[in-house]
Amino acid sequence: MIKGSIPALVTPFKDGKLDLDALKKLVEWHIAEGSSGLVPTGTTGESPTLNYDEHYTVVEEVVKAAAGRVPVIAGTGSNSTDEAIDLSRHAEKVGATHLLVVTPYYNKPTQAGMIAHFTAIHDACGLPIIIYNIPGRSAVDMSPETMGELARLPRIIGVKDATGDLARVPKQRITCGRDFVQISGEDGTALGFNAHGGTGCISVTANVAPRLCAEFQAATLAGDYARALELQDVLMPLHIAIFREPGVAGAKYAMSRLGLCGEEMRLPLVPVTPPVRAEIDAALEHADLL
Repeated sequence: MIKGSIPALVTPFKDGKLDLDALKKLVEWHIAEGSSGLVPTGTTGESPTLNYDEHYTVVEEVVKAAAGRVPVIAGTGSNSTDEAIDLSRHAEKVGATHLLVVTPYYNKPTQAGMIAHFTAIHDACGLPIIIYNIPGRSAVDMSPETMGELARLPRIIGVKDATGDLARVPKQRITCGRDFVQISGEDGTALGFNAHGGTGCISVTANVAPRLCAEFQAATLAGDYARALELQDVLMPLHIAIFREPGVAGAKYAMSRLGLCGEEMRLPLVPVTPPVRAEIDAALEHADLL
């Protein structure tokens, strides 16, 4: 089962190019720190600004570096079904273990359109698929009923839920079944999400504090919510600060402060502003990371 703390990996850049040395070091560090999986080429990995060759390269290099030690859940979503199929087939070819496929953004498909989109990807590729439902970015919200329809397909196994609606977890348990994997896509609500039946978080903050995030997830999965709440108090200022501006920017700044990678991003993303830098520094100190 997919569970625990799973970093939505940033993609390091250097002088506008992929920094593969930094990427490989990040994979080793995350595994050593207790992360239970890795998600390359998601939106936190700046996938919208990666060209095809770069996207292929990032997935392949993460798979090689992970070397089977943890699941590699490749982000292969697109608002073009054909493009999502191409990306998914490549991820399968190079050895990814799962796919993370976002609901089609901008096009605003109907529920029937989303069923057709995910069914086509499912039928074209042999890897298990995790739906990524994030209405705030995609402008469409997959209903629990639609998800239940898709859950009948043998390789659609779960959801990364970034709706922020904790009631979705029990609703999706009704429509999709108790074995359907539900992973939070929101760091700040991950405790409540797991209390409702979730099993983990695909996390932005885990880029910065993987050990704390892994300990937090382990506590919730063990039912030790007193310990989880203690860790939540440590992590919450960091969750808030990282997301003051786009989470990628906040995460990369924090990682640069920890010497993990540079904070270079691709336009239209820009570095965080001085007030946010100060807030992130304070949150890193609060978590005893700086």
